[in-house]
Amino acid sequence: MKLPSTWNLPATLRDRFGQKSFGKQRAMIADENLLLVLHKVPKPGERHREGVLFWRRPDGRWECSKGGVAFQQLTNHLKEYHSAEEDLNQFYNIAKTAEDYFNLLEAITPLQLATENLHATLQTAREAIPQDRDILDLRDWAYEIERTLDILYINTKNALDFKIATETEAAAKAGNRLNTLAAIFFPLTAISCVFGMNLKSGLEFQSPLMFWLIFLAGIWLGLVVRQWVFTGTFSQLSFNKLAMDLKQGLKE
Repeated sequence: MKLPSTWNLPATLRDRFGQKSFGKQRAMIADENLLLVLHKVPKPGERHREGVLFWRRPDGRWECSKGGVAFQQLTNHLKEYHSAEEDLNQFYNIAKTAEDYFNLLEAITPLQLATENLHATLQTAREAIPQDRDILDLRDWAYEIERTLDILYINTKNALDFKIATETEAAAKAGNRLNTLAAIFFPLTAISCVFGMNLKSGLEFQSPLMFWLIFLAGIWLGLVVRQWVFTGTFSQLSFNKLAMDLKQGLKE
């Protein structure tokens, strides 16, 4: 990356740049010259950071590497960060699924880090030139954006954790209901398989009452098995208690 050829910067500032990029966001001061190295708003999935330079001359005049009215360009630079922060807040308000919250976290992270470095850079500039009220206002603005993004990140992370916990709890309750039904009907299924075999058992010509007795016995055995599975004991069994436990298990 090359510095603007028209800029008459001190050599101590020029020598602090490499040949490939402007480097990280920072404020550099030499001979009452202030040079701000800032990054444009990072785009989703973009690893490269595009730099922009702002030079404050000793007499207070500003220059921008993009041209135009320099101080207005610096103000617009922070407006872009503010606009990106507002877009993320709007997306948070309409997010509903875990995927939405995860995508939001991925978008917040690079912007959050860039804003944190932007605030630190302007803080350094503020300390170097304490009499410049414009830098103070920009520093405070960057802090507000940074703080809003920090809160948004925490809220999004909490929303994602709550969404995952809610879905996990719902899945656990559904599994519990399924296990309850399986425990109840497993003995009945086993009895049905035994009596459904094409073998003579002597019960082929019994009264239909025998069928219902075996059916009820299977249900009772299922309730007993469920009690043993969930409590590990057969003590203090009663039909009312088993029925109440079954009702509670299905509700869960």
